[in-house]
Amino acid sequence: MIIDAWAQHPTARHLNQPMFESLRRWARAGQDDAAAAAEWPVSLTVASMDEAGVAKSLISAWEGPQGALISNDEVASFVRQAPDRLAGVGSVNIRRPRDAVREIRRCVRELGFKGIRVLPWLWELPPTHARFYPIYSECCELGVPFCTQVGHTGPLMPSEVGRPIPYIDQVAIDFPELVVVCGHIGYPWTEEMVSVATKHRNVYIDTSAYTVQRYPPALVAYLKAHGQSKVMFGSNWPMIAPKKALEGLDGLDLHEKTRAAFLSGNAARVFRL
Repeated sequence: MIIDAWAQHPTARHLNQPMFESLRRWARAGQDDAAAAAEWPVSLTVASMDEAGVAKSLISAWEGPQGALISNDEVASFVRQAPDRLAGVGSVNIRRPRDAVREIRRCVRELGFKGIRVLPWLWELPPTHARFYPIYSECCELGVPFCTQVGHTGPLMPSEVGRPIPYIDQVAIDFPELVVVCGHIGYPWTEEMVSVATKHRNVYIDTSAYTVQRYPPALVAYLKAHGQSKVMFGSNWPMIAPKKALEGLDGLDLHEKTRAAFLSGNAARVFRL
């Protein structure tokens, strides 16, 4: 079984966001202008999962300073169309912390979401900023992971807020019970990310936005050694299709238990799937 820890079922607002132009250029997602302008059916995302043998994908909302690129209610509607294949991850407006806390409660208690994702680069604030702390506290109260991005920023936004040290390290010190899933590996600070995941019991790494052939050697070494319970597969669909993200996995020569944990076991445990 394979679980994709970071995916999106995109809206046209998300697909056509100008700041993603650099990602479209790199990933060459193969979508023409007509496809980008249209609302995609959920069946398209499910078909991409089927092609790669992905049993379940965690699909995320996108909330930013200019509003929702993919709203929580839209994610909930996508999940309802394929409840056995999709699980929701919510997002909130951190400029209104009290409203954000109430929305997290709604996402988890009413919509059944499995985590909350906020991207520091989208807000141009480090994850140690005070606006994040009510979010962390509520995730702890509800027992759901906080998901975020580490490493350089692919969209045309500053990358500094993606550094694992000092930011994720400090968050994990302040909230030791908070489960933090750090997407996008952390490159070019992969060794920092590995050290933070090693140091803190509840910090994890997902491989979204990278194909297997592009995994940094430091991550592969960690996965094969003491990090087998800390790394989980992610694609970042639709920027990278799951099948493309997994090409070359056999070449890593992972132990059977490590491979199973990486592909599904860690995500199933962390997100309580």
